[in-house]
Amino acid sequence: MAGEHARTGRGEAPAPGPGPRPEPVPFAPGSLLWDITGDVRILLSLPAALVLQVAHPAVGAGVDDHSVFRTDPWGRAERSLHSLQLWVYGGEHALEEGRRLRALHRTISGTDTRGRAYHALTPAYYAWVHATAYPVFLRAAQYLSRPFDEPDARRLYDELLALGAVLGIKQRDMPRTPEEFWPYFDTMVREELERTAVAAELLDPRRPVPPPDGAGALLRRLWPVLRPPLARLHVFVTTGLLPPAVRDRLGLAWTARDERRLRRLGAVVRTVVPLLPERLRYLPTARAARRAARR
Repeated sequence: MAGEHARTGRGEAPAPGPGPRPEPVPFAPGSLLWDITGDVRILLSLPAALVLQVAHPAVGAGVDDHSVFRTDPWGRAERSLHSLQLWVYGGEHALEEGRRLRALHRTISGTDTRGRAYHALTPAYYAWVHATAYPVFLRAAQYLSRPFDEPDARRLYDELLALGAVLGIKQRDMPRTPEEFWPYFDTMVREELERTAVAAELLDPRRPVPPPDGAGALLRRLWPVLRPPLARLHVFVTTGLLPPAVRDRLGLAWTARDERRLRRLGAVVRTVVPLLPERLRYLPTARAARRAARR
């Protein structure tokens, strides 16, 4: 998330803030993110957030130039998901993970498609990556669980601000309230986002993806048959969970029939997932954290 300071970033690496800042407080049971982040339904919503991120020319260029998402897609996804889980369920390890990520991004720089120099830790760019969670979480809830009412939507935003502190994002680089967030988001969509090469790849169901790492012989043999329908479903859900203004900006078609299909799929997900046992409903890090919290 980003505010006025972030919007004026020019690609320079951020200077350290004056004086020490208080350490963020790790998340605990009772927070909305504690319930959302470990639920298996996040696997359906995260790709939309990723497309939103890489549709920014600087972020897309950074991923294009420095990521291994093409050569190691499953490993890259697994590492990213594990990192995300640590932010919420890692306790003191969440703060260590935030510092590790910032250190990892210090060497990522280059030039984007508009000829602008970028650095991964430039506040405008680093904050945008974090900002994408809010609209995607809200839209995913509309379809896959239950919509947030106004108090919970505000509470979610406050928790995401706290999560930004875990990641080292300064308060001045983010809108302070949902009321400030939406004009910022609209401006970013209208003035910054574009169909970058990476966004186009992620939205292409024909993108070559190998079988999952460690797949058995049977899955490897069936993969050429399974991959096309799974890829189409993946792109369909990703496109549907993007805000309509973003779909328009990226030139993505979405019909009334598509909307009905997504709502039917969402109804199935809303019905089935709450009935699953904990070992199937929650991702491994979340399951372990929930067991530890009960103890």
